[in-house]
Amino acid sequence: MLINFNEITEMTVPGMNGGTGEMSARMYMSDAGKIIPCRIHAGGSIGLHRHETSDDINYIISGTGKAICDGQEETLAAGTCHVCKKGSEHSIVNTGKEDLVMLTVVVER
Repeated sequence: MLINFNEITEMTVPGMNGGTGEMSARMYMSDAGKIIPCRIHAGGSIGLHRHETSDDINYIISGTGKAICDGQEETLAAGTCHVCKKGSEHSIVNTGKEDLVMLTVVVER
């Protein structure tokens, strides 16, 4: 199966999950989960939220940030991967001056 994200309309979301600023994303969804190339813009964040039914995998392509998962802070940079397992809660903050660019894969289980 080929997914062409160039053919998926990019959406801009202000204050994702109660966070700050904006993020932009293109999203592919199925019953198995989601694949989301996205950017948290400078000064932005995804607010604290819980993953009740899925694992959330966030591979960092560029930029800098931090994830706070179940109270533990992790530093994010290109080449790192933050995983929020089913039942956990997390937030992601762009701590840099450029977009925090990541590929998010949500796996339902």
